[in-house]
Amino acid sequence: MTTDPYQHGPASAGAATGAGAGAAGAGRPASGTGSSEAPMPEAEYRARTESLGEMFASFSENLSTLMRQEIALAKAEATVEAKKAGTGAGLLAGAAVAGFLVLMFLSMALMWALGSVMHLGWAALIVAVVWAIVAAILAVTGKKYFDRMKGLRQTQETVQEIPPTLNPNKETP
Repeated sequence: MTTDPYQHGPASAGAATGAGAGAAGAGRPASGTGSSEAPMPEAEYRARTESLGEMFASFSENLSTLMRQEIALAKAEATVEAKKAGTGAGLLAGAAVAGFLVLMFLSMALMWALGSVMHLGWAALIVAVVWAIVAAILAVTGKKYFDRMKGLRQTQETVQEIPPTLNPNKETP
């Protein structure tokens, strides 16, 4: 027996008399015996004609199809978003290279400007020291931010709450 109520059900009262052939609900019996009554709702028809096993099989098949479709949709969306993220990352990398080159040329310009009033070697040393100070300040500030991180406190707490029987490192009493 198939799960499609339109394929295996008895002919409707209207179809038996020749009236209403091709009308909405054709193939499903009307709720009464007269041909002028509305056809039985699909859920009610399936409840009367399908076994519980057939209903569960239909439910399982529909749920499986829905899950496959949702996974396919998620994959498609993730692919589109990953392409956007890759493009954005590439553009940011290009901007970082361009910014680095700007800093290099500005540093060289500063070095040559200082070189007009002092020896070029000393001017280069002064520019290098300025950049060393900037790097040190950024490193200390970054380390402070890392020191402020507490980790995944909630996750650590919930992992500690796992019962000893589920923890493979401990012997169960």
